[in-house]
Amino acid sequence: MKIYIIIPAYNEANFIGKTLQSLIDQSFKANRIVVVDDGSTDNTPEIVAEFASKYPEISLLKKGAESEEHLPGSKVINAFNKGLESLDEDYELICKFDADLIFPKNYLEVITEHFHKDPKTGMAGGFCVIEKNGEWVLENLTGKDHIRGALKTYRKACFKDIDGLKPAMGWDTLDELLAQYYGWKIKTNDRLLVKHLKPTGKNYNKSSKYNQGEAFYRLRYGFIISLIASAKLALRKGKISFFSDYMQGFFKAKKEKRPYLTNEEEGRFIRKLRWKKMRSKLF
Repeated sequence: MKIYIIIPAYNEANFIGKTLQSLIDQSFKANRIVVVDDGSTDNTPEIVAEFASKYPEISLLKKGAESEEHLPGSKVINAFNKGLESLDEDYELICKFDADLIFPKNYLEVITEHFHKDPKTGMAGGFCVIEKNGEWVLENLTGKDHIRGALKTYRKACFKDIDGLKPAMGWDTLDELLAQYYGWKIKTNDRLLVKHLKPTGKNYNKSSKYNQGEAFYRLRYGFIISLIASAKLALRKGKISFFSDYMQGFFKAKKEKRPYLTNEEEGRFIRKLRWKKMRSKLF
């Protein structure tokens, strides 16, 4: 299968070299690797350019910075979409990877096998592990049926069905919900462990704390599902105060009538899917 990879990068000089080397060392090679430098102020672009001079499949694309802040969702997907515009459509799998990951050597090989085995697999991915006290442990922020935004791989047909990635907080949940709406399967592999060198949310600024609740609103979760999802996420992150932040974000978005990310039919499907998932875990 022909694989294209897009890596948005902003001030990742400490990590991007390790990420690219782990992709170069894959047992199954990617055909294109585009790193989109999103206005870095460190030497991220120089490191990428050095790799590009040695490996023809790697290219560097520079994008002007929108702001100095790391904005959850929109900034990274705008960079991804810039990279997508630079590519042709002669691919079978498209990947959105973060710039602070170390992939096991068989990662792409195993991922492609999942798509080969089941033509209804629309998305596939492994799991992130982070270093704690000298050991690599699961970055336990989501359930095992969800693919982290850091390492998404899409079948081209699925990617087209969901109309690509939306530049908004919650994009990495929306893509899976819409994929299932269109009849695609989500495949996760808990044996594919990817080292995440920088814990999720490390660079998020304080003004972003309400964005998760806004995302729940814009996904058309409704009040009850948003309440449950906020409590669950706050517990996973070990900060109960986040629950209040998320719900404030939900009500703020509702008051401001923020635009939904889905239409009414998709919203009904999403709520039904969420309730079904919650019931399956209770009974």
